[in-house]
Amino acid sequence: MNTTLITGASSGIGEAFARKLAARGHNLLLVARTEDKLIALCNELGRSANIRAQFVAMDLARPYSPQRLFDETVKRDLQIDFLINNAGFGSMGDFATLDPERELNMIDLNVRALVDLTHRFIHPMRERKSGTIINVASTAGFQPVPFMATYAATKAFVLSFSEALWEENRPHGVHVMALCPGVTETGFFEASRMQKPPARTSQTPDQVVDTALRALKRRKSSVISGWSNLTAVEMERIVPRKLILRAVGAVMRPYIGRESKGKERG
Repeated sequence: MNTTLITGASSGIGEAFARKLAARGHNLLLVARTEDKLIALCNELGRSANIRAQFVAMDLARPYSPQRLFDETVKRDLQIDFLINNAGFGSMGDFATLDPERELNMIDLNVRALVDLTHRFIHPMRERKSGTIINVASTAGFQPVPFMATYAATKAFVLSFSEALWEENRPHGVHVMALCPGVTETGFFEASRMQKPPARTSQTPDQVVDTALRALKRRKSSVISGWSNLTAVEMERIVPRKLILRAVGAVMRPYIGRESKGKERG
């Protein structure tokens, strides 16, 4: 059965993808850690959109989870023709003071699991000469971000990786695209134990997903969601990298200091 697989599907951008694609008639396999949210969403979408919505509750950061998920699709006889790698989290603070295990866990989810799932599902797509993969990166992937160092680096990897695969797979009928949202109104910051960065506009998950679906029609290798985000990224391309680093550091350093003091008082 042709199916769209969405990771990080229980809320935010992943949930918005699920709702919009269900409305277009896509059967769904939704993956996240929170089983009760997945059950409720699958039940709702199955009834309202008359599609088959299934779920797998798992933590994709665990070493063997991507293999288990792939095996589960085989067991259920699901043909994954659309993969959306959306699961991920971030961190904020002075890198030297952050929990190293959590930073490594972030790399495992944001990078390792995404690469693993892409590799497993791209093979059958290429055999069929048909398929779509969206890897959710971030506008943070276009430049280093002081005090969000690991997170920005993982998203730079996702952006570079996805654009390279776009070119590799064009002759094979498989479209790979990086989606780069900016600050989005989701539970991302709360789940990542972060505060929203200062001086940033935000978008809704629906706006981000609409941008992604329009970009798919144009067969783009990557897309930045939101005009203000696009403008900021284009400006950063022409400004010397060192100046960008210093400017971001100057904005974030006192902000991080206030957050740290707040946590100490709490």
